[in-house]
Amino acid sequence: MSQSIAPALEEKQTDTSPTLTFEEYRVYQGEPDVQYELYKGQLIPMATATALHTSICEYLVYKLQRYLAAHNLDLVVKTSVGVRTENATSCIPDVLVCTQSLWEQILAQPGSGILDLGETPLLVVEVVSENRRADYIIKRAQYELANVPEYCIVDPKCGKQKIRILAFIEGEDGYTHTDFFPGEEIVSVVFPDFVLSVDEILNPPLVEELVKAERAELQESQQQAVIERQRAEEERQRAEQQSQLAEQQSQLAEKLAAKLRELGVDPDTVV
Repeated sequence: MSQSIAPALEEKQTDTSPTLTFEEYRVYQGEPDVQYELYKGQLIPMATATALHTSICEYLVYKLQRYLAAHNLDLVVKTSVGVRTENATSCIPDVLVCTQSLWEQILAQPGSGILDLGETPLLVVEVVSENRRADYIIKRAQYELANVPEYCIVDPKCGKQKIRILAFIEGEDGYTHTDFFPGEEIVSVVFPDFVLSVDEILNPPLVEELVKAERAELQESQQQAVIERQRAEEERQRAEQQSQLAEQQSQLAEKLAAKLRELGVDPDTVV
């Protein structure tokens, strides 16, 4: 998840933090470099992400961006963007996908980047941290309430490794979930041909290395294209030379035929 330290739904606890409306939360300035979620009016500070948590998010963003580009979809992939789920509750998923037009609308708004009620992302992803209840119970209820079409939970905890896809299935009133385990591939509900290895998500390669490999492949492809163009140009020049040679031979034959006619010889009878 977004590493939030969210309270249990009905647990009683002492909380001295201010109670904010959503409008106040949107422009709230707290501790430097600290992000806050809002839960029923209470500010919830988000803990620093682990290195694995960061790597998983970077890998998913990388894969989603390339998928959207390859399919020419007017969608964007973002991190650190809030999703308002109730009047005084707003979550910050690790990764979300929304329409480009909706994102441009958010850019024009003052305050924090938060999708308001009715501004629904197509997909949200949470990477599970120590507070497992927040992702599996609290945030499930919040995203379901906000009608988010697909909620993906990535659980890298040793012994519990899996990826859970929650989505609205026709005929069902709420989320239906499917679990994917190491050795399997996940299949998105919103993007049915977006398929990823569970093992790679849970233990992702460095995005920097993927970008290097992608660049090397592009350079190799460009070099191959240059070679192909050179070959094509050589073939064109060779064909042009052969055409010129044929033309020269034809002109020579015509001259010879004309000379024979001057001598009173029919060139068609000359063997």
